Amino acid sequence: MAIVPDPDVLARAIIAGERAALARAITLVESRRVDHQAAARALLQAIMPHAGGAQRIGVTGVPGAGKSTTIEAFGCNLTAAGHRVAVLAVDPSSTRNGGSILGDKTRMERLAMDPSAFIRPSPSGGELGGVARKTREAILLCEAAGFDVVIVETVGVGQSETVVADMVDIFLAILIPSGGDELQGIKKGLIEIADLILINKADIDPARAERSARDYRNALHILTPAHPDWTPPVLTASGLNNAGLDQLWMQIERHRTVMTANGQRAARRADQNIRWMRAMVRDRLESAFAANPAVAGLAPELETLVRSGGMPASVAADRLLAAFGL
Repeated sequence: MAIVPDPDVLARAIIAGERAALARAITLVESRRVDHQAAARALLQAIMPHAGGAQRIGVTGVPGAGKSTTIEAFGCNLTAAGHRVAVLAVDPSSTRNGGSILGDKTRMERLAMDPSAFIRPSPSGGELGGVARKTREAILLCEAAGFDVVIVETVGVGQSETVVADMVDIFLAILIPSGGDELQGIKKGLIEIADLILINKADIDPARAERSARDYRNALHILTPAHPDWTPPVLTASGLNNAGLDQLWMQIERHRTVMTANGQRAARRADQNIRWMRAMVRDRLESAFAANPAVAGLAPELETLVRSGGMPASVAADRLLAAFGL
């Protein structure tokens, strides 16, 4: 059996900025082994005083929007300006075998080679919309290692948007230029939770990109903003040509200034922490339920009955919960 890392030793190495230690720590918190989970909790407790200082940015976008290209150019700009950037890129796991493409280091080759950057592709493990089960812990570990900008990239457009938005300070939607009819296809929910919208690939057709940006600005005026002090800006940019990304960072910094001054940044993180705690309780309960011998012994029979229509799902659920002791 593999040796469980000493949490205190690993914490000191992370705080000292050792990249290999950070990688080992993220692997530790992603592990589902019981002894690893216990060590991970001790590690997180040890590094907590050193976490929390980063600008946390969530990024989503429609397929083909150029997220990885934009993040790489944006990240390189930040490191050139003296920032340390961590990218937690969550890949879609296969629903058949749990495999993952894990291609972000290939797509962001230049940023991956930057000594002031750290890229960690993680399989989603089948979690909601491609959001890794332990992404929140990975954010804290990166912060403790001295990274002052942490970017969480999620794949595609789906329910994962709301999950990522609930673990970052600002949520960015990267879209492509579209006409009025195509704009109707972008669901209202994405616009409602985005703190900033970036129309990418503006180099291909600048006029169309500006029209698209104007359409989104008009759409945002119809909606009630999440906070009266912030109306989401709509910017145009080209990640490929590294154009417009300085303005993107200026708006992210402006958001931080505004939301810090009105107390909403701290309040948002506090609310996120409470929801995180509740999610962890649900996760631990689900794991304990699945591992319970009485439940495991009864579940196959009840699943067969429910599948065949021989027993209502509610009755089967009652029996499983009773076997668990509830």
